[in-house]
Amino acid sequence: MKEFFFSFILFLSIINSTGLLGKDNKIKISNSNSINTEFEVGEELIYNVSYLFFNLGEIKIKVIDKIREPERTVYKTVAYIDSYKGIPFVNLHEVYESIFDQKIYSYWFRELIKSSSNIDFITFNFDYTNKRVVFESGDLIKNVVKQTDTLQIDTLSQDGLSLFFLARAYLFSNDTIVAPTIMIGKKGNAVINFYGKRKGVKIKYIDYPVDVIEFNGNANFVGVYGFTGGFEGWFSNDEARVPIMAKLKVLIGKVKVELKEWKKKDWIPPRYKEN
Repeated sequence: MKEFFFSFILFLSIINSTGLLGKDNKIKISNSNSINTEFEVGEELIYNVSYLFFNLGEIKIKVIDKIREPERTVYKTVAYIDSYKGIPFVNLHEVYESIFDQKIYSYWFRELIKSSSNIDFITFNFDYTNKRVVFESGDLIKNVVKQTDTLQIDTLSQDGLSLFFLARAYLFSNDTIVAPTIMIGKKGNAVINFYGKRKGVKIKYIDYPVDVIEFNGNANFVGVYGFTGGFEGWFSNDEARVPIMAKLKVLIGKVKVELKEWKKKDWIPPRYKEN
């Protein structure tokens, strides 16, 4: 059931693209049209992942720090992905860490895969000067690198966690975008349509309809555990642009992800009121 959690990160972020644009009405996320976006240090968003009537697990996403460097400002972020206790045949505990700049281009990413006796890792180092990403994987506890590989790239890119923040940044763009991304050591493509439709959505953790902006997209590839095809999202219709709910397709059907808890200064989900 790892697909539920991994696919959510992919979904909220859009997904994988490094090729040329096929249509004039699509915006490629590149050097020329990146935007500057502020995220709140200390923000914590917690989501419940469910299938039909079954609660499967939880995703917690945090903004850890904002660091001003000589050439750029970067954010340090982390996602904790955990299955609930008592789910048969599932014991999933992973951590994603990402460092990206204010224009939401990734510079470093690490995935930690926890088991009862070990923690494996894979690290992405984005070397834009030499147009490559260097991958290292190994044993975190023993501090041993077991494998190294390199992937050539021709554009600034995102990773699986930085994409979560990219989607928030472009929510009000009213455009279709394509986002260069490196995922699982590969390149692919997906399209997301920010068409600006406002509506109210009701989720079980909030006792009133939330004012949201709806969008959708299509993953033109087959990802981990069968994530492919269409997806939908609803983000808060305010400056915070907090993801409220998502629906996406995986191998066994459609999964729902809902905002469960949050720690965010002076923010509550906006109440939907018809004009």
